[in-house]
Amino acid sequence: MIDAKLVQGFNDAATRVGAKVRPVGDVSAAADYIYAHAGGRVLLAPSPSLERLGLAGELRERGIEIATDQLRTQAPDAAAGITSANFAIADTGTIVLESTNEAVRLATTLPERHFALLDPRKIVADGLAAVPSLRRLQQQTPRSFLAYISGPSRTADIERVLTIGVHGPCELHILLMEGVSDDPLEN
Repeated sequence: MIDAKLVQGFNDAATRVGAKVRPVGDVSAAADYIYAHAGGRVLLAPSPSLERLGLAGELRERGIEIATDQLRTQAPDAAAGITSANFAIADTGTIVLESTNEAVRLATTLPERHFALLDPRKIVADGLAAVPSLRRLQQQTPRSFLAYISGPSRTADIERVLTIGVHGPCELHILLMEGVSDDPLEN
């Protein structure tokens, strides 16, 4: 069940930190959006939910070049990375990804744009509400990496001037799509 209040709160918080949040009706609409905004070759991180949806095929139909192997060599020149999210935290506009797989880390840090597909049923109110999902993730994979992503990469450690995109993507696009996966252990 989708909680409209949580979705709106997440949208508001994510937008405040510079993310672009867009509802999409299905995988075809998601591929259209990515096609319009990717700007070149994309890294598609392995994801059971994105594979089940057939996102790679949809992107290829639109002529998007997809890198799915040898990502270390292809990541520096990719225009965008695509992942799904394990869940999201509404009050901070944060997406959470289990990123033990190096391909996920490459897709979320090196390209200039990051596209994350998120099932709105996986939005929780706050950090405290995220604890059960975090415990389940830790029990499933005790030695895992988790990425908390709130907006595009930013830093102010260079002469105290806020700079976007120094340590990661300049743009974060969060595509809200029902049916990606309602399981917070699956990205």
